[in-house]
Parts: sequence; C-alpha cells; structure tokens
Amino acid sequence: MEETLNDKNSDKDSRPLRIGIAGLGTVGSALVGMLEENATQIERRHGRKIQVVAVCARSRSRDRGIDISSFQWYDDPVALAGNGDVDLFVELMGGEDGPALAAVKAALAAGRPVVSANKALLASHGVELAQLAEDCGAQIGFEAAVAGGIPVIKTLREGLGAASVTRVYGILNGTCNYILTRMGQEDISFADCLKDAQELGYAEADPTFDIEGFDTAHKLAILTSLCFQCQIAADEVFVEGITAISQEDIKVAAELGYVIKLLGISQRSEQGIEQRVHPTLVRANSAIARVDNVLNAIILETDHVSELMLSGPGAGGSATAASVLADILDIARGQSIPPLGMPTGELADYRRAPMRAHKGGYYIRLDVIDVPGALAAITSRLGENGISLESVIQRPDLNHDVHSQDSDSGNGENSRTLVLITQDIIEASLRKALDQVADDGHTRGAPQVIRIESF
Repeated sequence: MEETLNDKNSDKDSRPLRIGIAGLGTVGSALVGMLEENATQIERRHGRKIQVVAVCARSRSRDRGIDISSFQWYDDPVALAGNGDVDLFVELMGGEDGPALAAVKAALAAGRPVVSANKALLASHGVELAQLAEDCGAQIGFEAAVAGGIPVIKTLREGLGAASVTRVYGILNGTCNYILTRMGQEDISFADCLKDAQELGYAEADPTFDIEGFDTAHKLAILTSLCFQCQIAADEVFVEGITAISQEDIKVAAELGYVIKLLGISQRSEQGIEQRVHPTLVRANSAIARVDNVLNAIILETDHVSELMLSGPGAGGSATAASVLADILDIARGQSIPPLGMPTGELADYRRAPMRAHKGGYYIRLDVIDVPGALAAITSRLGENGISLESVIQRPDLNHDVHSQDSDSGNGENSRTLVLITQDIIEASLRKALDQVADDGHTRGAPQVIRIESF
C-alpha cells in the first residue's frame, strides 16, 4: 500500500504544474515571457514543467508583446481561480479588496495554492488569507509583494535559523528614492523630479500612494509581522510622505553630512512595536545612504547575524516577475511553509508603542521672524522642555522654493531660516516645545521636523 501511494505521489509531482494568471500588466506579461523563455531550464532544474493554461485581464485584444492565443481566456478572475484545470492561481491584478480578494479566497477555499504580488491585499487581509490557506491545506506565496526582486520574505521565513530580528528598516519605494536622489544630486525641485519620474514610468499619474508613504507602510506592515511573529497591523503604521521636503532641507542636510531618505522602520521595545514611515536624515557615509535612484534596500538587525543588508531592484516587470516565479517553483517542488512564518494561531497580538515615545535626534527647520530676541525665545522654550541642541544654523541666504512653506505673511516683516539639530530626545517633548514656539508668534508656517537615525 505504501509503495503504491508513493508511486502515485511521484506521478503527480512529475505532471506539469498548470497555472492560471489573473492580471497581464507589466508583471504578468513579464512572467509569461519568462516561463516561455526558460521552460527547458526550469524543467531540467526543478524536475517539473510549469505551464500557463489560463489567463484573465481587462482587455483581450491589447498588445502585450506575448502570445496568449493558446491560453484559456477568462473575463472573471474568480471563475479562473475556481477552474479545476488550474493547479496554481497567480494574482497580479492589484487592489486590496474587490476581484483580487474574491479570487484569492476562491482559490484557497478550493485548496489551490496562490502566488500574489499584491502588497495592499496582504497588508489588509494577510492574516485572514494565511488562516484560510492553513484551513484548506493550500499555500500562499507573496515574495514579490515586498521589495520586488529582493528575496526578503524567503530570508525571513527560511534563512535566519534561530536568529531573532530586533529591528528592520529600509528603502521600500523606488519612486520616492528616485525623487530624493535627483533632488540631492541635481538641485532640482520636488515638483520637477516628480514630473520626470512620471514621464519615465517610475511614478503613477496619481502618485499619492507612493509619495505620501502608503506603499512603504503596506510593505513595512508585512515585514513587521514576519520579523516579530505578530498580527499584520497596517493601520498602526505612523506615516509621513516626502511632499514637504524642499531643496532647503536637502542642502542643509548635505552640509551637515547627511542625506534624506524615505525609510520604513519597525522595531520592538518594552512598550510594544513601533512602525513608522517618514523622511529620515542618515549619515552620508552609511550603507543605506548609498542606495540611490529606484533601488530598494532592507536591513535586518538580529541577535545572531548583527546586520544583514539586502539590496536590489524594488520594482519593474522582470524583477517582480522573478520573485513571483520563485514562489511558483517553491510550490512546484512541494515546499510548504506557513505563509507568515508560523501558524496564524500562534501569532502574537499587535501592541503599538506610542510614536511620541520615540527617542532620537531631530532636524528642525523654522521660518523665524527677524526681530530681536526671537532666537533666544525659541531656544529658551526648547530648554524648558529638556531639549539639548547639537547645532544651530541661521540661514538668511536660503531661498524658499515652490515646494517649501510659504513665508509671505503679508505683514512686511523679514524672516530667516533657522535650522536646529537636537541631541537624542523624546518626541513628545519636542512636539510640546514646538507648539509653544508657535504660540509665542516668532515663527511663520509649520515647522519642518525630520528624524535623524544613526545606522
């Protein structure tokens, strides 16, 4: 009986793995092309043929540079997910709800493994989908959902052994990294950099999701769950985008030996887990500062490995499709690992550490009305709240670009830029002091506050 059963399993594993793909955009088309171009090598290396048998997309007639005439066509992704002739369902449509969620649920409920590149879906429903996969004996792979072609999910689930992550941080959005890199290297305004990013295809027509930090937040929430074995808590991420970053900030940061990067940072403390996405000053000679343009980088700090850095293309059709294919091949080999690294029933509840309990250095830019005593009054307020300053820079020569706060108050008074660099302080104390400074009437507009991290 045992020999017969093993023979049956062997026969089953040697059959082609038939996949259905929902979504034939940049990534989906690249995946089809990759499977066709490397079919012989994939079968030889992995002992099993991978065969696309069905597809679903918005338009059947669109020219995608691939031949889909031999594939079964579906207008409804849920119907494709439920097709008994499909062994594995690949979701590349995007969107955290709607057809994407319905189709993934349908596939998992049928015991069919799923591979997805959809970070919004995983950030919002990852625990629910992982539980469904466990209940139905299916698998779900999502390597491509975080940092494109960088194998960080596999590293966290399989590569760290008994090591425990203490902090994870990194550059998780190529659009923002491209904009900040160009601003720093070429003295270009935010608006002009964003326009170039859109023309080059690095930014969407509506770039809000990227430049306001939400894309990074979704990816960070997934990483946090894997790093700290907790529930995914995308709604608990503190988020600031890069839209307030001006050339003033870029130039002063450079003079002080820093560059500005949009980072996602997650760390565990006695108070809970702190997840935050925001522009950050990092030392120009640090490893993370040298990750430029559309590249991504993720740094894992652990008790055993100390610091592990993974860097590479965070987006793009080929890079993302390569991560999708890696998940497909794992499933073809019969590899089975809990989607979130451990059974969902063992995940800890997420406990949020108060953001204003964060302790660190800060860059503060103020537009100060040029009257006697203003600087003394501001530093006095900071001192009253226990804030020690590392440096004070007065810059009457800095021009406000179109992306900075409007300094024209209409009262005819001149102003100058004041930049303060603090020592490590509690954020709540800083916010209280800045509120008092604003009430005193010595400044115009909102202060620019950027956190400083020492990596």
